[in-house]
Amino acid sequence: MQFDLLLKGGRLIDPASGLDAPRDLAITDGRIAAIEADIPFESAARVIDASGSIVAPGLIDLHSHVYWGGTSLGVDADRLAARSGTTTFIDAGSAGAGNILGFRRHVIERSKVRILAYVNISFAGIFGFSHSVAVGECGDLRLCEPRETVAAVREHADVVVGVKVRSGRHAGGTSGIAPVDLALEAADQAGLPLMAHIDEPPPGRSEVLPRLRKGDILTHCFRPFPNAPVFASGAVRPDMRLARERGVIFDIGHGMGSFDFEVAKAMLKEGLAPDVISSDVHLYCVDGPAFDMLVCMSKLLALGMPLVEVLRAATQRPAEAIARPELGTLKLGGVGDVAVLRLRSGSFTFVDSVGAALVAEQRLVSDGIVIGGTWWPNEAADDLGETERFEAHARHTHVEVAARHFGHRHD
Repeated sequence: MQFDLLLKGGRLIDPASGLDAPRDLAITDGRIAAIEADIPFESAARVIDASGSIVAPGLIDLHSHVYWGGTSLGVDADRLAARSGTTTFIDAGSAGAGNILGFRRHVIERSKVRILAYVNISFAGIFGFSHSVAVGECGDLRLCEPRETVAAVREHADVVVGVKVRSGRHAGGTSGIAPVDLALEAADQAGLPLMAHIDEPPPGRSEVLPRLRKGDILTHCFRPFPNAPVFASGAVRPDMRLARERGVIFDIGHGMGSFDFEVAKAMLKEGLAPDVISSDVHLYCVDGPAFDMLVCMSKLLALGMPLVEVLRAATQRPAEAIARPELGTLKLGGVGDVAVLRLRSGSFTFVDSVGAALVAEQRLVSDGIVIGGTWWPNEAADDLGETERFEAHARHTHVEVAARHFGHRHD
């Protein structure tokens, strides 16, 4: 046999190369070996029928929390991967300098799926996050030591993609803007981007945004009031436009409390689509309202963002944001990470972080993924009950999530 694996009959969409056409894709030794209009069945040891499906680069979740077992909010990336079409999870600061080694040894190195990480400016990472415990990791500035952060970044340079800071009243208490400034110093010294979370003021968005540099990431870019990127009228705030013009990367980071349909509509209307779609999936939003990458992407589709741009924001753009050009694209000789997706028709109720509902006629689902050339099917891909459970949960969440949003958990 010439190839190890053949994905046959699919619509190949690779935003990075501009390809959107019927193509077969073959993989050998974990690398893409052929992309052609018709590759014979008999040329591969295993053939996956991708007819009626979208063959795309493996999705990259730029903002997730997958320090499973090591933090209270971590989820198991391997359990989410095939269901969500995600081949690369980037953990957004669950671990700091004090526990990045444990995250690496006990999770990253044992995971089937690829995991990369931002190192939190807080030495302890996100350590006090649950339904009943809310201790912001930046509330005590003694934990925010940039020298420790830089040392951890350099020691684990092969898996670290940047520095993370969570700023705001929930994450930083009375620390104000200081954690952001300390994190920026660490990121500058390490030569890496900063991912900045904003929850509720103080500090305000107007304090954080001017500090962000080209290539830094503003996560929760469509968050609700307060610290929303739009005025009550729906007009986009000038500091958001200036940040976009300066090259700051806008990332959804849906999570429990950070994605508002009305804010998203206003931003999209003004031409400020997100650069990156990410889930901010963690233990307290994996069962709603965020769920996973495909649910978050489906929400942007429902809001009018074109399919190719939605895929770009989950493949090419996050790969660029972490300076990993070998990811997020399908090219000859490239990494054999692939998502096989379908647009499922029906009536789907999506819910945002403040409890508002949006009914859509389609959603993205995963048939499975290829990681390093190995096919990993989504066992629930054709389970119609899965759709019914999704809608039932959404209807329930529409009533319940607003109360949780205005509580103390906000990521």
